[in-house]
Amino acid sequence: MTTLVRAERDDDHLEGLGTRLVALETRLGTRTTEVDAARSGLEAFRLRYRQEVGLLHEQLDALELAIAEAELGELAKKVGDAVSPSPDSPNDTRPEPPRFTSDAVRKLFRDVAKTIHPDLARDHAARERRHALMIEANKAYARGDEEQLRWILDAWERSPEAVQATPLWELKAMVDQAAVRGKDIVRDMVRRLQRDIMAATNRLDAMRSGR
Repeated sequence: MTTLVRAERDDDHLEGLGTRLVALETRLGTRTTEVDAARSGLEAFRLRYRQEVGLLHEQLDALELAIAEAELGELAKKVGDAVSPSPDSPNDTRPEPPRFTSDAVRKLFRDVAKTIHPDLARDHAARERRHALMIEANKAYARGDEEQLRWILDAWERSPEAVQATPLWELKAMVDQAAVRGKDIVRDMVRRLQRDIMAATNRLDAMRSGR
C-alpha cells in the first residue's frame, strides 16, 4: 500500500512539473514574439530616420565644412596681406597660412558633430550645452587641433547627459508618443534641417560669388 501511495505522489509531481514546463514554454514563446516585433519596429524606424534625417544631417555637415574652408581661406588671405614684408626685408617672415585639417581631423569633427549636435537635445538647457561644445569643436577644427577634438568627444561621452542620452529606442518611443498626440517629430526635424541646409547653401554661394 505504501508503494502505491508513493507512486501516485511521484506521478502528481511529474504532472505538476509538466504543467509548469508548458506554461514556461508558452511565456517564452510569447516573449520571443514580442522581442522580434520590437526589433522589427526598431529596424524600420532606424531605416526611416536614416533616410529622412540622417542623410540631411550629412548634407548639412558637408555644407558647414565647406563654409569653414571658405572662411579659413579668407582668413589666410587677410593674414598674408597684413604681414607682407617690405622690399628691403632679406627674408620672408610671413607666417604660413592656416593649414587646413587632415582627413582624420575632418572625420573626427564629423563624429563630434553627429554626437553632440544641438538637434539631439531633449530640452533647452541641454541644447545650450551642446551648442557651446559645438562652438569649441568648430574652433578646434579651424585650428586642425585633433587632440582638442578628441578631448571634447571624450568629455562628452563621460558626461552625465551622455550617459542618459536617448538611444535610438528611446527616440522611437518619443516619436511614437508624439504621434499619439498628432505630432510628427521626424517630419519637424526634416523641415528644420531643410531650412538649415537652404540657409547654409545660400551663405556658401554668397561667399563663393564674392571672391
